[in-house]
Amino acid sequence: MIKFTWYGHATLSLEVDGIRILVDPYLDANPVTTVTSDSVNPDVILVSHGHGDHIGETIAIAKRTGALVISNHEIITWLRQQGLEKLHSQHIGGGYHHGFGYLKLTPAWHGSSLPDGSYGGTPCGFYLKTKDDKKIYLAQDTGLFSDMSLIGEGGLDLAVVPIGDNFTMGPDDALTAVRLLKPDWVVPIHYNTFELIRQDPYLWSSRVESSTSSKVKVLTCGESFFF
Repeated sequence: MIKFTWYGHATLSLEVDGIRILVDPYLDANPVTTVTSDSVNPDVILVSHGHGDHIGETIAIAKRTGALVISNHEIITWLRQQGLEKLHSQHIGGGYHHGFGYLKLTPAWHGSSLPDGSYGGTPCGFYLKTKDDKKIYLAQDTGLFSDMSLIGEGGLDLAVVPIGDNFTMGPDDALTAVRLLKPDWVVPIHYNTFELIRQDPYLWSSRVESSTSSKVKVLTCGESFFF
């Protein structure tokens, strides 16, 4: 069984076989969460792209906890320059067998620059196949793209998709994404952090469940569920 926790915005965690994976740790400046960067203790940190609301407190958390950081090559190179040593670089379409499962970086239609203006490489999402064959897709920040149907081709236990619009998919495109991905469960993220991306996740949930076979789990910030 996997524990999934949403901390608000696109920050989330997975606990897989006792390994704690923190994704896009935007915490201290996140206006909708009460969790701080000094209260999380991940074993692994995944960074989807370099924007400040995603790379967040990666450096401080990794230095304090010794967590392994996984991201694209450009971000990993930059993090090494910031003094981190426990790093693993991958790139779009490339996978690697980590201790928590097989992790592949997926395409994401977005931008990426690092806090100092450095080039952040190509944004990504994450596809994880755990050792007990659970399949998870974290879209993170992306627009809709038709190849999501390929990501879902082998079946998905969970898909995590943005619904906020303006910077990412909005509710309509996110609904189309669910139709392409066909996950058992779907969790909406990247909404209601700011007024600009305000959405009604319950309305979206009802649209998904009335027109697809997927079940939606709308979480409050800091809430977890198991699957």
